[in-house]
Amino acid sequence: MAATQLKIGFLGAGQMASALAVGWIRAGLISPQSSIAADPFSQARDRFHSLTAIPATTSNVEVVAAADILLVAVKPQNVPALLSEIAPHLRPSHVVVSIAAGITIAAIADIVGADRPIVRVMPNTPALVGESASGYSCGANVSSETAAVVGGLLNAVGKAFALPEHLLDAVTGLSGSGPAYVCMMIEALSDGGVRMGLPREAATVLAAQTLLGTAKMMLETGRHPGQLKDAVASPGGTTIAGIHALERGGLRAALMDAVEAATRRATELGNR
Repeated sequence: MAATQLKIGFLGAGQMASALAVGWIRAGLISPQSSIAADPFSQARDRFHSLTAIPATTSNVEVVAAADILLVAVKPQNVPALLSEIAPHLRPSHVVVSIAAGITIAAIADIVGADRPIVRVMPNTPALVGESASGYSCGANVSSETAAVVGGLLNAVGKAFALPEHLLDAVTGLSGSGPAYVCMMIEALSDGGVRMGLPREAATVLAAQTLLGTAKMMLETGRHPGQLKDAVASPGGTTIAGIHALERGGLRAALMDAVEAATRRATELGNR
């Protein structure tokens, strides 16, 4: 079953759904004509449609009727009500794919049925530009064919790892929330550049390009980030002075704490 044969329904048309839809369209895996979305908020529907040309409605049931794969893309606290609404309308062929943080496969199955193929995914917003970092886990009723389709969709817009479900909250804390951490880093580096006299536009682009280039270099060379750091840090030079300042400021501990806090929050959302 090729991804291009599938009809995807987006239940929720917010930022993450929009990013995935744009990424899949750019990758040629779906078309606006084969997809449909639903969202109760007109602003979200209008933005989703303007980005993707996919029709957007207020009716979740209409999406269920038109789609093969149902992407549950609403806030975690809204998932039970949404699933309860669509459960009576599901066909045996439907695959439920949830990107809601913290909501377990078992919790979804309790509402839509234990025999339903369910996939839990944690993507991130760089799917918009084909650079998402995702983790996913398939329920017991997901066939190898369906798992391959979902994995193909995710890898088409970045890099995806099939993982045991108990690790997906950690994926949420790391890469799911990670774009916010990285944007804060870019903003802070830009502020540093401005403080030292650089024009704001130049400082921001230099900061963003530095993160982009370094990440690409690490992924393409396979070198450990510590090795790449050491390659820049000459004895008694400028970089080691900057690293010392970062260590005094607790950068590493702060980033580790952020991942831990977001992971714990994802677990809390799933336990409501």
